[in-house]
Formats: sequence, C-alpha cells, structure tokens
Amino acid sequence: MGAIRDFFFPATNPAKSSDVEAALTPVQIQDAVYNILQGSTTVTRKLAMSVPAVARARNIICGTIGSLPLEQYNKISGAHIDSTRGINQPDPRVPGALIYTWLSEDIWFYGVGYGQVLELYADTDGGKIRAWTRVSPDRVTVDTNADNTEIVGYAIDGKRVPNFGVGSIIRFDGFDEGFLHRAGKTVNAAVYLENAAVNYAKEPVPSLILKSTGTNLPAERISSLLSAWRTARQSRSTAFLNADVDVKEFGFDPKSLQLTEARQYVALELARAAGIPAYFLNAETTSMTYSNTTNERRSLVDFSLRPIMTAIEKRLSMPDFIAQTSEVRFDLDDFLRGNPLERAQVYQILNTIGAMSVEQIQVAEDLIR
Repeated sequence: MGAIRDFFFPATNPAKSSDVEAALTPVQIQDAVYNILQGSTTVTRKLAMSVPAVARARNIICGTIGSLPLEQYNKISGAHIDSTRGINQPDPRVPGALIYTWLSEDIWFYGVGYGQVLELYADTDGGKIRAWTRVSPDRVTVDTNADNTEIVGYAIDGKRVPNFGVGSIIRFDGFDEGFLHRAGKTVNAAVYLENAAVNYAKEPVPSLILKSTGTNLPAERISSLLSAWRTARQSRSTAFLNADVDVKEFGFDPKSLQLTEARQYVALELARAAGIPAYFLNAETTSMTYSNTTNERRSLVDFSLRPIMTAIEKRLSMPDFIAQTSEVRFDLDDFLRGNPLERAQVYQILNTIGAMSVEQIQVAEDLIR
C-alpha cells in the first residue's frame, strides 16, 4: 500500500526557507575570464606581491578589513544583536580575522571570493550556516549552462561539490573584475623596473674609463693606476693625466636612467589601479605638513575599503546566514574614532544636549565595563 500511495502521491522535499542558492548565479565577467583562460590572469598573485607597492596596498586594504569587527543589527529597530559563530569565527580552527583578511584579498585580487560550508545549525529552519572556511579561487572551477550565462555548479580541486548543505560553495561577488585582471600591464611594468634596478645594483655600469693612448699596459700597471686614481679622487677633485692615459665618460648613471622617477610613476599608477590614496603607498609627494588621522582613515574607507566591505556585508546578511530581519555590518567606530581631544569635544556636546550620559561616555571610552 505504501508503494501505491507513493506512486499517486509522490513525496516532495520541503521548501528551503533560509538556504540560499547563492552559488548558482548569473555569470559575471570574472567567471567568463576563468572559463576562457582556465583560471589564469595576466599576472599571478606571486608576481604581483613581489612589487612593494602592491604588497603594501594589499596589506593595508585587506589587513584593515580583516581586523574590523562584524556586528549584527535588527533592520527595523537598529538594535544590536549578538552575532552567530558563523559570522564572528567562521572556521573554528582559525581566528575570524584571518578568514576575512584572505577573503578580502580574493575579492580585491580576483573580483570574487569563495567559502565552503563546514557545518549547519540543526535546530533552525532550513539549516543556517554554523561554520565555513575560505577557499582559494585558484582551487575553484565554475560549471555553466550551454549559453555560459548561468552557473550550474562548482568543483574544488576538480571534485564536484553539492549545491546545498555541507560542502557547498558560498560565493562573495566583488564589484569589478579584480586587480590582477585590470592592472596586469602596470604590475608587469613595475616588475621590469624592479629587475632593472636589481641588475644595475648587481652589475653597475662604470661612469668613467681610463684609456691608454700608448702601448698595452700590463695587468699590474693597470691595477696600480686604478688604485691611484681612486685614492686621488678621495682627497682632491682635480685630476692630472700624462700623455699615455685618457679619461672618458661611459654609460649612464641611475639618475640618467631615471629609474627612481619611473618607479615612482608606476607606484602612482598602481595606487590608482588598487583604489587606494597614493600617499598610503608613499607614491606621491605632498606639501601637507599636518594630516588628520581620522580624515585619512575615512578616505581609506570611502575610496578603498567600502566596495569589499559591502560585498562581504551583503553576502553575510543573506538568509542562509541570518534571519531576513537582520543585517551584518562592519563596525568602524573604533577605526574612525578621533584623537582624545576631538573625542572629548564631541562627548561634551553630546552630553550638553542630553544625547549621552556620563556613564555612556565612560563605556564608550572603555573606562567602565
């Protein structure tokens, strides 16, 4: 009877109310690049990180995002909600800051970041994510439909992973194709200039040569002549040569080669491509004698961090992580707080108008717990 009943009334799987098919999305530009070039880019991460300007930009942008705390709030009331472990410490084996630093790098470098579900909550409707870990984009391959317009699945290290539940992919889409795709030529130019500087340091071109105008001199005589020339130049700037020896300029010095200027220009271009104010990379000179730390950090947030932060915040706010009435945001209060004098002035104003009490000010300043 059971088989007959199942034939006429086939069982249906309950709808997933909180599990999100976030991996099965329309193909973005970076996925088309991955499919066509099989994951390759114009430059590799290793090559890009060998450039000091790129390494500094990466550490400032991604390291700062990774160090910021993530908080959960009610969308309607704005009230703070205790975040789940899947938000604060996604992978129980490592600190959460490590996961978000490398995830930020993936989004910044490649335009997309990936996570993999490790564990689900068993007592929540639909099974929200309890633990997950970051997966390097070079380990992930994308399967698309025949028109290459929709993602139908993923594989990690060549092995197909499920679309739902434990082992499935969590996708974090960036807002562009990624630094390695858009700045490959500039990174290569920086590498060539670094190599040129290294080669010059290893085998410097002599700026002067002493030429014998007469017969060939023996090696001992040449060595003695060069030593005498060097010693004389250390004690006096005027030189005297007899008729048998002539001096000529030869080659170019580093200033003539303009290696310093060229490297400075490329560093400025890399700052533009990285989306970071150039002075964070020391890529431009300025006559500014005083700078406000808070304003500098706000510029960093507005021009560099915000796109990556938003990509992470919006993905963590989807219903496979938290309830639809909640949202996840990075807490910038401590990062953007002013110096003690500025904070004291703000607190005085807020206290005067009744917006903050003395006790609230003390809590904000970690004076009491």
